Amino acid sequence: MTIYMCVALIAMLAGAVSGIVGTGSSLLLLPVMVSAFGPKLAIPIMAIAAILGNLSRIVAWWGEIDWRATLAYTLPGVPAASLGAHLLLALPTWTIDCALGIFFWIMILIRRLVKNNRWRLSLNQLGFCGGIVGFLTGLVLSTGPVSVPIFTAYGLSGGAFIGTEAASALFLYMSKVSTFSLQRALSIHIALMGLFVGGGIMLGTLSSKALVRRLTVTHFSFLIDGILLISGAGFLYSSWHIQ
Repeated sequence: MTIYMCVALIAMLAGAVSGIVGTGSSLLLLPVMVSAFGPKLAIPIMAIAAILGNLSRIVAWWGEIDWRATLAYTLPGVPAASLGAHLLLALPTWTIDCALGIFFWIMILIRRLVKNNRWRLSLNQLGFCGGIVGFLTGLVLSTGPVSVPIFTAYGLSGGAFIGTEAASALFLYMSKVSTFSLQRALSIHIALMGLFVGGGIMLGTLSSKALVRRLTVTHFSFLIDGILLISGAGFLYSSWHIQ
């Protein structure tokens, strides 16, 4: 019972963080989930929980979602996520997690370069990135931090960024969970745990909307860099633990 209470509390905290910066709930929950259920169960549980977490961000920021960007991102991203999930069931993930952890830390510098040079992604370039991120989403636990510099380079920030990223991620995770189901990698226990964790994330996310409205562009930028740093550490932790 104690571990379930711990999971619920951390899920709400992770939901609040992801509600502010648009990502990070899965990676913040990773150490607890791996400790409680093992790495093989943690990934499908968090995939289901991510669906609920993204739904809560969509509800909170419905009026500010850029649906054109969402469509461009998810059209190539959904089939790519299914392909990645198929490979996930057959390949070890620790090397990929390690590479992504280092990549996220490098992305802090790259994001600063993009911002300083005022680089912007077009709608077609956004779609290309969606295919890559979709594949990685199917292959690893979470790639939310990868989408951060992509959507911000497209020109989104604040509630528009959080809502649009959540809508795009929702379709990617639905593709991933559907693939798990078709490959018989889901059980009733996994589904119920995913709903339990996802419920905690939703509560935390919905409670953070008022704080997001008070953030300046500078504060938002620093928070994104912080979540990239934490997420990189989370992936490196995952690669070490799953070996």
